[in-house]
Amino acid sequence: MIRKTLIAPCGMNCGICLAFLRDKNTCKGCREFDVNKPEYCKKCIIIHCELLQKTSSKFCYDCEKYPCKRLRDLDKRYRGKYHMSMIDNLEFIRDQGLDAFVDLENRRRICPHCGATLCIHRDYCLNCKETRRA
Repeated sequence: MIRKTLIAPCGMNCGICLAFLRDKNTCKGCREFDVNKPEYCKKCIIIHCELLQKTSSKFCYDCEKYPCKRLRDLDKRYRGKYHMSMIDNLEFIRDQGLDAFVDLENRRRICPHCGATLCIHRDYCLNCKETRRA
């Protein structure tokens, strides 16, 4: 089940990330300090952004430079590789609220075959191995 604390400042749902869902060396998400976090996540420019720290929401949509080049590049990569938009997620959160976004994610990121949370980084369910829809 996706929790509000798993939604990263960039709009990524850490609850659907491979690092969070894997069995070994599980990451706790972008908003948590974790020794198991992948090195590129530990060095993330967005989570350490000084401008982000000045926002009241602690989400990128609240930043004076939104969307910055780093976020646009991340969004472009995820749109192309995983058919998900960080910017669309952020705009949904801004317009409809974090609770509504978490509810949506808990509905759309569930395997129809076994009910497990689907990983954004794989085209199959990590639990039952069934191919997921794009």
